[in-house]
Amino acid sequence: MTTSTPERRPRLDAAERILRGAVRCIVASGAAALTMHDVAEEAEVSKGLIHYHFHDKDTLLARVVEWMTQHLVARERAALENSTPRHAIDDLWGWLAAELDRGHVRVLLELAQWRNPLVRRAIHSASLARREASASSIERLFALLALRPRVPAQLLADVVVPFVDGLAMAMGVDPEFNPRAAFDVFWLSVLTLTD
Repeated sequence: MTTSTPERRPRLDAAERILRGAVRCIVASGAAALTMHDVAEEAEVSKGLIHYHFHDKDTLLARVVEWMTQHLVARERAALENSTPRHAIDDLWGWLAAELDRGHVRVLLELAQWRNPLVRRAIHSASLARREASASSIERLFALLALRPRVPAQLLADVVVPFVDGLAMAMGVDPEFNPRAAFDVFWLSVLTLTD
């Protein structure tokens, strides 16, 4: 008789576990409350291992910004990859709703107030990457809908990213806030800027 063992998923490397643990801690309690002890417990590693990989809290936070941005941008780029004209707006909303639930946009906004130069440089790079991803999403959306915008996608992205940030803030402040209604009104307005 053959006994099958369940497939084991590969264990994430220590740095990845630390980053994921730090993100979970920040989403739950905020960056100001983050301690290396909490991250160590969440990631199931020693504090020494955190310091080995990230030196100090500011280095960890800068890396958290880079990590979250990389994943956020990848998810945004994938949102419309297999979309159809009929479902494009809903697919874009599906991506955004998941991001708002995940809390990473709110964390990026919080870390944008951090004074450390390393974190500020990471936030600046994150901002540029998010705007570039947004411009690509806008171009893809308009192509799917066979529309030609009168405003360049990069300029629209300079409005879309702050709009997304505003949704993340509003959800944190007002539990009754309806982000889908705001999203629909916003995109209805943007779509009027086409020929």
